[in-house]
Amino acid sequence: MKDQQPHQFERGTDGPKVIVAGLDGSGSSMRAAAYAAGLARRQRAMLALVYVQPVMSAGASLGAPVADATGEVAEGLVTEIRETAEKMKDIWDVRWEFHTFRGDPYNGLVTAANDLKADAVVVGASESAGHRFIGSVAVRLVKAGRWPVTVVP
Repeated sequence: MKDQQPHQFERGTDGPKVIVAGLDGSGSSMRAAAYAAGLARRQRAMLALVYVQPVMSAGASLGAPVADATGEVAEGLVTEIRETAEKMKDIWDVRWEFHTFRGDPYNGLVTAANDLKADAVVVGASESAGHRFIGSVAVRLVKAGRWPVTVVP
């Protein structure tokens, strides 16, 4: 028979402390953010909303001002998130931060999750047909196997 250790009280949480949600302005990413907000509220975790600004696209190669356009998308997302958080503040409270990174979405989310020491990542399902050729961000995050990944349709 083994000696049993006396049970000691453990302070803290068993759940995630930081939940990263990827945003790109699409409907599925907004649903993912809402889902992640619910998780963060229930777990009393920090919600880190992440927008990855693309650095190169077909428009950029033709001389279109992509940096300005992606900056406007980021500003629009921040405005929309702040307005929603303000409307919901009396119903439920979620601690959140907004982060932007430059690069491709997969590497940007990996960087964000690593830098923020994420315990979970939530993304929307791909709405692009192009993911068939290079793989969706969600599938690549799952294959990375670094964090639990939830994909919201």
